[in-house]
Amino acid sequence: MSDLVDQVKSVLPSVRADLEDLVRIESVWADPDRRAEVHRSAEAVSKLLAQAGFHDIRTVSEGGAPAVIARRPAPAGAPTVLLYAHHDVQPEGDPSQWASPPFTPTERDGRLYGRGTADDKAGIATHLAAIRAFGDDLPVGVTVFVEGEEESGSPTLSALLAAHRDLLAADVIVIADSDNWSTTTPSLTVSLRGLADCVVEVATLDHGLHSGMWGGVVPDALSALVRLLASLHDDDGNVAVVGLHQGTAADVDYPADHIRKETGILDGVTEIGSGSVTDRLWAKPAITVIGIDTTPIAKASNTLIPSARAKVSMRVAPGGDARAHLAALTRHLEEHAPWGARVTVTAGDVGEPYAIAANGPVYDAARTAFRQAWGVDPIDTGVGGSIPFIAEFANAFPDAKILVTGVEDPATQAHSVDESLDLGVLERAATSEALLLAALGALDR
Repeated sequence: MSDLVDQVKSVLPSVRADLEDLVRIESVWADPDRRAEVHRSAEAVSKLLAQAGFHDIRTVSEGGAPAVIARRPAPAGAPTVLLYAHHDVQPEGDPSQWASPPFTPTERDGRLYGRGTADDKAGIATHLAAIRAFGDDLPVGVTVFVEGEEESGSPTLSALLAAHRDLLAADVIVIADSDNWSTTTPSLTVSLRGLADCVVEVATLDHGLHSGMWGGVVPDALSALVRLLASLHDDDGNVAVVGLHQGTAADVDYPADHIRKETGILDGVTEIGSGSVTDRLWAKPAITVIGIDTTPIAKASNTLIPSARAKVSMRVAPGGDARAHLAALTRHLEEHAPWGARVTVTAGDVGEPYAIAANGPVYDAARTAFRQAWGVDPIDTGVGGSIPFIAEFANAFPDAKILVTGVEDPATQAHSVDESLDLGVLERAATSEALLLAALGALDR
């Protein structure tokens, strides 16, 4: 074990340099003007895998972003492990809000800042470090699958899995796209909420009216929309839509001061919902209004607005059906229209939740690897966010054991400004993965 740990340490400087080169590529698939950068990113990943000893490397696409599949065959009798990450990143938002340029990797206080440093080019770096540590002597077969449109909801993943099922088939799937409890305590993610969203449009008039002439008699669409959106929660902030699934999460202490520190809740603002923090984060539905289309203040006039729209995002608790939940949300919006306003709901993305029965030899090996690399036992956690493709992997490869790991921590700020990677976590995550591969190669078979 000590030799393998030393090997990981020895390759980390080159892995970090490669990670920084990847971060400099603006691989934002959601931006049509930067899709060429996503192709350039796929080429860079292919070259890195070739340098790591992979000869069977393919860049594939089923009508969407380029993904990279690279394979090294298993030694006789050894299992095959699929290592997943994605090379596309979220848009950076307003660059002036970043402390350093978003696509210029910058180290401060032991953290590497930049878009994709953690989510999820660090996943690629973790896989590279584990693979390089073994050199030519991998104890298992390894297939690396690096997707290119995860941040856009993986719309063509099902087609990729169907078209390349034989290439991607594996006994164990390691998905490096989650987070850790802290920079000193690792997590094994065992449940994830699903996702369903929609756009709701409210209309009260066929044209705008003078608010002085008709205000107080004729309802404006924006007020109607606000009242409709307010009906989605009760006074305590619990979701008020009927028919949604709720579960119970693991009994893990999540102190209130940690919530304030990790989220930046303003003084005087309270939490919403009832029940334990972990229940509310991992095992209950959540509904958020994430955007509104209406007249901007700069262009406002004394006019009753005839129509307004909002995008509503719902998280689905493990055990729930995302499509059924979207139908329940749609019914609620249609049935709670104030003042007879016309409501039109347009369905958006749907991703199923997933829960993992994390027991057996593979999961025992993973927990041992975490303990050896981090010096403490991992915590089995849920994730409030959604990674819908995990359910797709489970459906495509029902016999494979799925491990959801990651290199993020509560200070990472993935998807936000000043995204960052704790470099110590990168080392421990890479060491864990190398030890896991060694353990899987030694399992009785």
